[in-house]
Amino acid sequence: MLMHNMSLHEYLPSCCTIARQAGALIMRYFNSEFSTNHKEDNSPVTNADTEANALITKALRELAPHIPIIAEEDEVLGASGHALFWLVDPLDGTRSFVRGEPEFTVNIGLIKDGAPLLGVIYAPPQDMLYFGQVGVGAFRSHGSKEAEPIQVHRPAPEGMVVVRSKSHPSAKTEAFLETIKVRELISGGSSIKICMVADGSADIYPRFGRTMEWDTAAGHAILNAAGGRLETPEGTTLVYGKPGFENPHFIAYGK
Repeated sequence: MLMHNMSLHEYLPSCCTIARQAGALIMRYFNSEFSTNHKEDNSPVTNADTEANALITKALRELAPHIPIIAEEDEVLGASGHALFWLVDPLDGTRSFVRGEPEFTVNIGLIKDGAPLLGVIYAPPQDMLYFGQVGVGAFRSHGSKEAEPIQVHRPAPEGMVVVRSKSHPSAKTEAFLETIKVRELISGGSSIKICMVADGSADIYPRFGRTMEWDTAAGHAILNAAGGRLETPEGTTLVYGKPGFENPHFIAYGK
């Protein structure tokens, strides 16, 4: 099924469907038996990760066979240096998944010329889908409900709602929080934290810890489409296609 002639905006609905299919597969393993191994960096990987990865990469190849795929569980599918490529994390939040916590997502992002163009993030336990494309808009859909547009909010005068990582606490994050006016502090897992900034549930998400490009690409696209931004602490926009695919520290901002 060759679709070379599809325009980029036509990929978004298909990616939403693919993410939901991967999420349904993952949920068959959640709170049931699955095998867990560890990668070289000691991070866990389960057969839910690998099977969801196979489903997504097969579907993306059928959708757009000319676009390389860079996926957490199968990096050899792609390489840096491409102007247009997919970034896939089939199960973001594996630690939470292994612990039986319902805080994990499926992430699919499309990069063009080093910048995130479109993104889909699906949270299977909540049946919540976030998706967006730069220049088009950002949206959220719960279950079978019709998608609603989302956008970043301006912080309240009494301070900011801050979301931070539950699985990766950081002394640098705590030091950063001392420099801003915090109204409420929320801890969360997976890339849903970026979505919380995109839909106005949070005002800012500081991340002073290790992340990879597939962790952030989809959320970055959604955040940009919702009117926010994702930058390094020095104010430089995060770019994609870096050698090794490792991100610097970053802060996701609403308004």
